[in-house]
Amino acid sequence: MRLFLSTVSCIILMFTAKSQVAKPEFRAAWVATVENIDWPSKRGMPVAYQKLEFLSLLDMHSKNGLNAVIVQIRPVADAFYPSIYEPWSEYLTGKQGQAPNPFYDPLQFMIEETHKRGMEFHAWLNPYRAVFNVFRSSVSPTHPSITHKEWFVNYGDAGGTKKYFDPGNPEARAFVTNVVRDIVTRYDLDGIHLDDYFYPYPVAGKAFPDGPSFRRFGGAMEKDEWRRSNVDSAIENISRAIREVKPWIKFGVSPFGVWRNYSDDPEGSKTRAGVTNYDDLYADILLWLEKGWIDYVAPQLYWEIGHKLADYTTLIDWWSKHTYGKHCYIGIALYRATEPNRPAAWRDKTMLGRMIDLSRNTPNLDGQIYFSSKSFINNPNGWCDTLQQNYYKQPAFTPPMSWLPAKTKTKETVVGAGRPSK
Repeated sequence: MRLFLSTVSCIILMFTAKSQVAKPEFRAAWVATVENIDWPSKRGMPVAYQKLEFLSLLDMHSKNGLNAVIVQIRPVADAFYPSIYEPWSEYLTGKQGQAPNPFYDPLQFMIEETHKRGMEFHAWLNPYRAVFNVFRSSVSPTHPSITHKEWFVNYGDAGGTKKYFDPGNPEARAFVTNVVRDIVTRYDLDGIHLDDYFYPYPVAGKAFPDGPSFRRFGGAMEKDEWRRSNVDSAIENISRAIREVKPWIKFGVSPFGVWRNYSDDPEGSKTRAGVTNYDDLYADILLWLEKGWIDYVAPQLYWEIGHKLADYTTLIDWWSKHTYGKHCYIGIALYRATEPNRPAAWRDKTMLGRMIDLSRNTPNLDGQIYFSSKSFINNPNGWCDTLQQNYYKQPAFTPPMSWLPAKTKTKETVVGAGRPSK
């Protein structure tokens, strides 16, 4: 009888434990390092405080029920890890090219601590931005914009001119691919993540200065077609590099929220966005999904429910119908609730819950990602409570990707004693 009761108790406990785990769902936050938006809170912070800040950040997200972080480890052709290709980031140490002292590998540290909490770590790279501000950014003599000046162009207005890799230069594209291959080879990542900065957002009255590379490499193509083909090539090459080294690592992109407007393409969304991925950033996201070059898309749907030009409800419905069997995680602008002059919609305490409900009740959508990490700190609109007590009260695994192979045990090369000089 005791054995029978013991067996029954075990079965009840198993079912109870199972009921406390929610349906698989990707729940993440973007952690931006450029301009010290999220972490570290200021450049040149002592190593011990850098670590404490990151641990506090992880614990906050774990408490809120998130199961992944997407951390920007290469904001401007620099590195939050020892690299043979690019110098240490100024956002880490205060001076580009200067290593942490005492030395540590921030990327290795972040991955290990994230995994200790049962969370996924996705390494976020900005593919083409190289110098955030040509007038004030710290630039190391070893930075690629110094050692390979022919790969770069300046673009922007007088106060915010940036330096970019020219996507039309095949050597520049190959360099970016090699950077990704190096990271994937050396670190136990769960994902590689690119943001929305392919060709830069247009600046009024200024053309992107890629005329020389177009004349050299464009052939018979129209310029817009050529630009899209350049970005397509970059995505395909990065995808191939990941698959060749560790095919279980996920590859995702977080594009601007509108692919094309319906007025320009019957396949587009019923929106009136002033900028689109396809026409202005030359990013044909749908092609990448259809070809299987990326495993997930995280469109930045940073508009509220009912927005006149780009309604959140309209856009999640559109993206759900254009996933091509890959995962789609909805990017939500939590930061809008922290803005001093935020619109009434972002003061509505029910907004976040309704956004999550719409995401969960729309087919082919697999989770949410929030921009950005620091937006959670002061519990805007009580939304941390909303997540902890309701929407993310039950822990969830990240959704599996059936098309990727199972992870195999590998020996990561952790750079330490024999670190590169850059």
